[in-house]
Amino acid sequence: MADEIINYEQDFEDIVKIIETAKLRAMKAVNTELIEMYWQIGKYISEKTASSEWGRGVVTAFADYLQKRYPAASGLSAQNIWRMKQFYETYKDNEKLSPLVREITWSNNLLIMAGCKTDEAREFYLKLCIANGYGKRELERQIDSMLYERTMISSAKHKELIAHVPAVGSLRDSYVLEFLNVPEDYKERDLRKSIIANLKQFILEFGKDFTFMGEEYKVQVGDTDFYIDLLFYNRALSCLVAIELKVGKFKPEHLGQLDFYLEALDRDVKKENENPSVGLILCTSKDDTVVEYAMSRSLSPTMVADYTLKLPDKKVLTAKLREITELIAETVG
Repeated sequence: MADEIINYEQDFEDIVKIIETAKLRAMKAVNTELIEMYWQIGKYISEKTASSEWGRGVVTAFADYLQKRYPAASGLSAQNIWRMKQFYETYKDNEKLSPLVREITWSNNLLIMAGCKTDEAREFYLKLCIANGYGKRELERQIDSMLYERTMISSAKHKELIAHVPAVGSLRDSYVLEFLNVPEDYKERDLRKSIIANLKQFILEFGKDFTFMGEEYKVQVGDTDFYIDLLFYNRALSCLVAIELKVGKFKPEHLGQLDFYLEALDRDVKKENENPSVGLILCTSKDDTVVEYAMSRSLSPTMVADYTLKLPDKKVLTAKLREITELIAETVG
């Protein structure tokens, strides 16, 4: 009997997939209806307050009424009702974003409303949530680490490079690795081991399309073995991504080493249907002018990024983004 059951295990798993898919669709449908309900309540409150028919006292009385009418329901407090009004007013005139808010949870919508001041930033995080299925904690970390600002700065600074090599557009100019627990005087080996120990968070910082393939990944060239610090595969780009870790400032010779690794990967590891391998040098700091000179004649799809072990200063990063945006505007003008 046991042997017969084993023969049907794959069939059982196929049916489980059907069940799980249906459950996921049901959850999404429930969430969509919940967001739509909040939207409609927010619209009603917005119109009533705009016409001075309702004030804060009426909204509080309305919340008390709802809690008595639906004692088991959550999310109907006066504070949350005011948030529904803000939610509606934030997106009501934006035909591009209003459909997107219905695809993520209310908690994530609240985080985006609280953490974003522009439609561009809201669009960035809405699409990020939808693409990666972020939970509240994951989204909160990305907003706290100012992922939008860092991505915009990176794209602006490397506009020509990304235009020439679109694959590196998935990589950024700077990464925040505050979750790594490394000793004070850490070395590259300590950094690598800590990344492996916190791999899930590391991949979240880079993007969920990255799949880990190995640390100190061995490539053999001639009779010599070489070891790439970290090797990933990016599903969206259909290519291998080699990451070299450097404790210290970027040096031009780092690029030559990575170029060599990418050539080895493309010749001996990459599959025929995959795109050319991409490289990232992750260092403690870098001089952008030195990076520009070093990469000016390089044909390899490579990005040089720095990392920090603490969350960035919001004011400094915002000012830097504004400065770069204004500089680009002046150049274009």
